[in-house]
Amino acid sequence: MNIIGLTGSIATGKSTVARRAHLHGVPVLDADQLAREVVARGQPALQALVDAFGLGILTQDGELDRPAMRDRITCEPETKQVLESITHPAIRTKMVESLQVLAQQGHALAIVEAALLVETGSHRLYPILWVVACSPEVQLARVMSRDQMSAESARALIATQLDMDAKRAVATVVFENNGNLEQLHQAVDEQLAKLGVLIQATDRPLQ
Repeated sequence: MNIIGLTGSIATGKSTVARRAHLHGVPVLDADQLAREVVARGQPALQALVDAFGLGILTQDGELDRPAMRDRITCEPETKQVLESITHPAIRTKMVESLQVLAQQGHALAIVEAALLVETGSHRLYPILWVVACSPEVQLARVMSRDQMSAESARALIATQLDMDAKRAVATVVFENNGNLEQLHQAVDEQLAKLGVLIQATDRPLQ
């Protein structure tokens, strides 16, 4: 089974690319979803986070308080390193298991969508690496609009991620997502067609 690594920085549009591919029949494994599963209540990774950061990272229901963790990561860079050292091994294990299932089901192609493929070095595992990028101005505007943030807060959040040029440098394919949705969809369709994916005709925009 061929596997595409799909990544990008916050608000560049990688999830839009993933959805487009999925609608053409390509299975997509979302590392964010797997990350939620490995830190669900009762999972070993969540207990490890509590041991590292205390009970203050939990909601009243005993779930991980994601906004609280995001705030800590923004303000305390060392928190991000500890968080990733706990969660990334668990996510990788679950990812391998999921890919094995897809291969057994007979899929010829799958996509692994993850924001931190390049940061963790995991991009080296994939012979094809798609990077979704955009200009800094477009990225800032999208983060502010999507998360209802001030420019200062949005810049601080963006600064916690690897510079987009570093991701572009290791990409097999770069989608420069500064235009409209139709242009991005067309670019995805073209790349899938090159890989032998039958592009399904549609009379409506695919989201």
